[in-house]
Amino acid sequence: MSKPPAPTDASPPHPDYQRYDRGSLPVVAFATDYENGHVTGRHQHPHAQLIHAVRGVMLVATDSGQWIVPPTRGIWMPAETDHWIRMIGEVHMRTAYIRPDALDAGFWPGTGDSAGRLPQECRVLGISALLRELILAAAALPQPYVADSRAGRLTRLLLDELQELPTLALSLPRPQDARLQRICTTLSEAPDDPSTLSDWAERLHLDQKTIQRLFARETGMSFGQWRQQARLLAALERLARGEKVLNVALELGYSSPSAFATMFRKQFGVPPSGFFE
Repeated sequence: MSKPPAPTDASPPHPDYQRYDRGSLPVVAFATDYENGHVTGRHQHPHAQLIHAVRGVMLVATDSGQWIVPPTRGIWMPAETDHWIRMIGEVHMRTAYIRPDALDAGFWPGTGDSAGRLPQECRVLGISALLRELILAAAALPQPYVADSRAGRLTRLLLDELQELPTLALSLPRPQDARLQRICTTLSEAPDDPSTLSDWAERLHLDQKTIQRLFARETGMSFGQWRQQARLLAALERLARGEKVLNVALELGYSSPSAFATMFRKQFGVPPSGFFE
């Protein structure tokens, strides 16, 4: 997939976000709601960001990939990472801004020299019931707070829970090689494209093994795995808009809804109809 241009006609992420994403506190959370179709402009924050929506679905993009984030998930965005977000449905976003050094013992007396390490790359995380409630509670905390207080202990628990979350396969990495970008752009714009690896090898005047090596080196996936992941993310976006499973399966090139449902269940452990429940 070629690098997606950031939206040029998009709105700022939030008119007051600079009040939250660069302070002295280790964790600051706030709540904001967006209308269906809202797209933030390209932006970054000096602090890391845990992005979660209690309602609606987000499509989050950076220069290195894109992620679908339903209400049962969250996305970790490292500090100073350019990104933009498109809302699918009405989105009630709950964001926690987290200082890169938030786990340093200086914030938390009695924890020793180091209390852990935050992720250094974007990733989709499963949001536990406890973390969901901690995010909501953190957004309601008075500012500022001190470590040795209910607010401080609550945010410390939020950080502890964050480190225990599983990483989920809801990402689509973007290759930098121009030849792979041609393949990935086609598969992203037309997920039902039936072209085989042999077809692409002929079009690009490359050996099939060369294409596979390039995919493995630049995305960590094979050609087939990347195409399946592209179809999965396209399916999630369509399902989030309320499209029928039958229509989604056929639009993405599957021979039948059952074939699509089998692949979907194998990947996510639930049928397509139950993913957003």
